[in-house]
Amino acid sequence: MLSVASLLALLTFSIMASPVKVRNSRVTLPMTRRLTFSNVTDLLRRDEARLAAFSDSTYDRHAYVPLTNTGLSYVVSLDIGARKYNLIVDSGSVMTWVGANTPFERSTVGVNTGKPMSFDYGYGFFRGTLFKDTIYITEEITIPQMQIGVASESQGIAFDGILGIGPTAAGLGATDSPEDAIQTVTDRLFKQDTISQPVVGVFFQPSVMDQVTYGELSFGGVDPYLHRGDIEYTRMTATPGSSWGINQRISYGTTNINILDDTTGIVDCGFTFLYVASDAYEKYKDLTGGMVNPANDLLRISPDQYNALQDLNFHIGEKTFSLNRNAQIWPRFLNHAMNGDINDIFLIVKSFTGPGFNFINGYVFLQRFYTVFDSGRRQVGFAQHAFTESFSN
Repeated sequence: MLSVASLLALLTFSIMASPVKVRNSRVTLPMTRRLTFSNVTDLLRRDEARLAAFSDSTYDRHAYVPLTNTGLSYVVSLDIGARKYNLIVDSGSVMTWVGANTPFERSTVGVNTGKPMSFDYGYGFFRGTLFKDTIYITEEITIPQMQIGVASESQGIAFDGILGIGPTAAGLGATDSPEDAIQTVTDRLFKQDTISQPVVGVFFQPSVMDQVTYGELSFGGVDPYLHRGDIEYTRMTATPGSSWGINQRISYGTTNINILDDTTGIVDCGFTFLYVASDAYEKYKDLTGGMVNPANDLLRISPDQYNALQDLNFHIGEKTFSLNRNAQIWPRFLNHAMNGDINDIFLIVKSFTGPGFNFINGYVFLQRFYTVFDSGRRQVGFAQHAFTESFSN
């Protein structure tokens, strides 16, 4: 049985060495998965803290609700100013900021605007100053005078900062002056004609014990090699914070037993689990036969119940996206960090009470579907990919 320390050593990988690719006005960046929690308390508290940032009116939401140190993070490596930084990709944030671990070093053209920035986000905080400096996507593709938050003090971030890919409008008003309204990297690439449309395609590969797990960000369009079939788009809906809101219905099994009526929720890779309203959770619990495990507050099922598990169906737009039985369980090789045995089977559906929305499609959902965030058309798209039906858990 591998120890948590062994898992951390196994699963902390460097950014892919393959170069950034530019194809037909589309820029792609490799991502690497990082395991950043040591036990179940860390993981669950970070999801709960992120949710609290939506619920508590004292939090400053006009900028963003940043990703805390979640257990399963995808990280990109970017040169900003005069240094390279490893940044957590966050679909629930519009701000790009650095300095949580590696100190910021500005370039010769970098400018300190002197404007203070302060964000409390539940499990931690970021306080610092707004700078303007160059982001290097490649040596040839740069974003000059990009707004960058530079931390003088921070807590709860395991890496150097955040790369925000949240909805554009969420950044408006994030600073005191209207002319300094926060723009995302996607916005800037589009406005300087590097990409043809303000779109980000996101690919996460499910967790695998004995393999390096990669993902990809695609700015300016979708990567046709990373999805299967047509992409189904659905319009964005209004939700609190800086997240991508959509409507969906959830059903269970081949007979589509209704679990959650068509309603509003968010798509956010900053959350690890799949969250549904409490009444939907109770229906799912009854249908699967899961029992709450007191050691980690997750539903646990037996091998027989796992074999009988049916698809969990997400009805989005005109299509249905299904999580097979394996996609509904926590990766068993990570059970050690969940206070469980390697043979335990834990479900990844959890209950919550949302402030104005009724579900959260977190990382466990997004790793099974290619996802497109389109701020220009205010829509979100989904499609299957090569690992949608994987039995890696």
